[in-house]
Amino acid sequence: MYKVKVYITLRESVLDPQGTAVKQSLHSMTYNQVQDVRIGKYMELSIEDTTTDVDQLVKEMCERLLANTVIEDYRYDIEEVVAL
Repeated sequence: MYKVKVYITLRESVLDPQGTAVKQSLHSMTYNQVQDVRIGKYMELSIEDTTTDVDQLVKEMCERLLANTVIEDYRYDIEEVVAL
């Protein structure tokens, strides 16, 4: 079995109004050290053992459904889980 951690963020060129609102709130709470905030999504997938290349499978899922590749970037980590 595999555990996959998927991180999705807006592309740097895309405005992030939610991130801007959080930054302004942090500044109003006197956390002025914060320079920028970008909001994203985090997902964990559990994938059963398969003969299909897991890396290719996850990339396909991200491209087709999990990320809007027009405005979002994604990255993922794959960890093989060993049953005890």
